[in-house]
Order: sequence, then structure tokens, then C-alpha cells
Amino acid sequence: MAGFSDLNIPQGPDKKSMQALLEAAAHLGYSAVALNHVIDFKEKKQEIIKPVSPSELFPSLPVVQGTSKRIKVLTRLTLVISDPSHCNLLIACTTLDVDLVCINVTEKLPFYFRRPPVNMAIDRGIYFELLYTPAIKDSTMRRYTISNAISLMQICKGKNIVISSAAERPLELRGPYDVANLGLLFGLSEGEAKAAVSTNCRATMLHGETRKSACGIVYTVKKPLKVEEEETLPACKKAKTQA
Repeated sequence: MAGFSDLNIPQGPDKKSMQALLEAAAHLGYSAVALNHVIDFKEKKQEIIKPVSPSELFPSLPVVQGTSKRIKVLTRLTLVISDPSHCNLLIACTTLDVDLVCINVTEKLPFYFRRPPVNMAIDRGIYFELLYTPAIKDSTMRRYTISNAISLMQICKGKNIVISSAAERPLELRGPYDVANLGLLFGLSEGEAKAAVSTNCRATMLHGETRKSACGIVYTVKKPLKVEEEETLPACKKAKTQA
């Protein structure tokens, strides 16, 4: 089984708080986290600032509990769509070259999920991200989180789901098995809930790596000869084939 991951740790300006979050994630058993740099294009001609390298922020990474390996720190860029309409979701699922589509869980969605764009996103290797921190902060947001998650599960049938924290403080982080239990409330099965914090996260990271490096892998397999083809071969080639 792949290691547990949290693909949404908001990158803040305070270095000490970021180090505390990483130490808490490693202590809870997460083998990889992603620092999330959010861009909201409310202003025109806004430039995207290059994220700071994790090695500059953390000269010494904490060791994951129960292992001898240090936690893996990735960076990610999230673009906020100011108009959360079904049209924008359709474009993200069918056209944009992305790895994750983050579903807003803090308010009631102004549209209904539709099967064709969601299935196309699944076929393209895109995953849908649900955040659990709002559900433990406020009862109203908890209701919206569960409602929006169940609406998505009815369409995607539990496929290609990633559950992340978006935690800003160490106390807001939960262990991977606790997060998997939250996934049951979102409408996931036990296996799908565990995959949402492990194998699906790994698949998302691999999708991002292959998108930058290559489109795929081509391999060849030697085709066995049929009996009719063997009978028509010359004696010399037949000897080489048998050898």
C-alpha cells in the first residue's frame, strides 16, 4: 500500500508555523505533503510568484513516524475560479491541463454535478479534492461539506477522490485513519476512503510528473508464433526459433 499523503497544506509567510505543520504531519504518519500556493485572479495582470523551494524553508525535514525516512515535501499551485458555475467546472474537467479539481465545501454549490464531464475527468486521470478542515471548524460548513461530497459521490461512484486537510494549524490536522473514517461520512466505501489518502494521492503526484516529462510509456512484447507459421519457416530459421 502506498504511503499516506496530504496534498493541501497552505503555504504561509511564517516559517515556524510551517515547520510545526510539517512536524505534526510526520508525527501522524504522513509520508508526503504538498505546500499549496493559492492564486486568485481578482486583479488584472496579476503575476504568479514562483513558490519558495522546500529546501530553503526546511533545511532539515522531520522523520515520518514508524519509518526511517524523512517526509517528502512538494509544491502545488491552485488557481481560484471567481465564478463557480457549471461551465467553469466543465472546462476544468474536459479541457484544462490540471491534476486536481478542488470542490468548494464551505457553501452550497450553485450547480449540480453532471455525469459526462465528471467521467471525462476520470478518464483523463484528473482527481477531485475534498477538504475536511472546514467540517471540523463549523457546524454549517460541516453540513455543506457532507452534502457537496455526497452529491459528487453519486456521480463519480467514489472514483478518483482525494481528501486533504487545508490545515493552517497543527491542531487542525487529523491522522490518515481518522480522515479515512471521515470519508465514510462523505459516501465512500472503506477501501475508497483509504485510497483517498494514499493510492489516489500517489496517482495524482504521478499524473503531475508524467504531464511534465512524458505522455506515456511504450513497450514491446514478443508475439509467439502460430503452428501454421512454424511449418512455413525454413529449417535454419526453425532451428534458431527453437533454440
